[in-house]
Amino acid sequence: MNNPFKFGTIVDGEYFTDRVAEQEKVREILASENHLILISPRRFGKTSLVQKVTKGLSRPVFQLNLQLVTGTADFAARLLWIMLQQYPMERLKHLITHFRFIPTISTNPMTDGIEVSFQPSMDGFILLEDVFTLIDKLGMKNPHKKPIVVLDEFQEIHTLDKNLDKKLRSILQTYNHANYIFLGSQESMMQEIFEKKKSPFYHFGYLMKLGKIPQDNFYEFLKNGFLLLGEDMDAETIGRSILSFTNCHPYYTQQLAYQTWNNWKQNGYSDTLVETAITELTHVHDMDYERLWSTFNKTDKKVLIGLTMQMGTPSSLPFLQAVGIDSPSTAFSSLKRLGQQGYVIRNEGYELDDPFFRRWIEVKREGR
Repeated sequence: MNNPFKFGTIVDGEYFTDRVAEQEKVREILASENHLILISPRRFGKTSLVQKVTKGLSRPVFQLNLQLVTGTADFAARLLWIMLQQYPMERLKHLITHFRFIPTISTNPMTDGIEVSFQPSMDGFILLEDVFTLIDKLGMKNPHKKPIVVLDEFQEIHTLDKNLDKKLRSILQTYNHANYIFLGSQESMMQEIFEKKKSPFYHFGYLMKLGKIPQDNFYEFLKNGFLLLGEDMDAETIGRSILSFTNCHPYYTQQLAYQTWNNWKQNGYSDTLVETAITELTHVHDMDYERLWSTFNKTDKKVLIGLTMQMGTPSSLPFLQAVGIDSPSTAFSSLKRLGQQGYVIRNEGYELDDPFFRRWIEVKREGR
């Protein structure tokens, strides 16, 4: 009997839960001439959602994470490399010969994999334009199988090259034989790119925010997984306990459910199954959290402690007095910084993204 919970990689098939309305919306957009902007905190399942939908469309999908790109020329080379994973070289060869700068395409003797590179002196913007032109030509040749280009962590566009956003917008606005999906985990930066009037990408596509999975839906998914091991009442208790700790965060819910399920299967049911799994997972990451904690400045540490110990709204006087922060503006500067770094998310209020990190802070503060 296999563990029905999965985390750390793309979640699909039986491991994928809910997002029914979101799936339908993504399908609807991809069936049109429009593009999609999908925003959510990290590990909320953006990539899993997109892959769940695109797998059923029988269309080529070129997905690139801009965090792993080092500049405009590398952007072009990586995107072309991804295309060559899906199209045989013979099919693209005659189209690539129309590039203004011909790339070097070779085989790595160690891996037998294809490698793509351009001469360092070449104009990166021209290289990128040629690659996107190639994508559009593929869609023009086969309108029923238009390519879908997924650019993950798109807020990184500003770090790659000056004015790359303007150049890229000028390229994409002339083509209409592909759909583009822009994924981003830093909400303020993504909104600045797509919602600010002076931005080149202002209103370039349909903006969609991905929230947490509704508690009732997640509860049913968890309960059904634990019913493989035991009785209704026990499975229900476990499901509610897990969601109470993770607050329905998709990634950490799957992680805790996975550990709890394994413990139940190996040792049998007990009332402390979830708490034991929480302790184990917190302990596993103890050194990681220790190193992470040392990177925060004093104000950030105070805010994290205040949120962990539930001392109230960060702007409230009781919160500020309890943690020793002088003004609301100082607290909000810290919250903004922690939010951009992905350590704090805003739901109904502010909360730590990682519930195990929250538990680690609790344990250390209480000397346990």
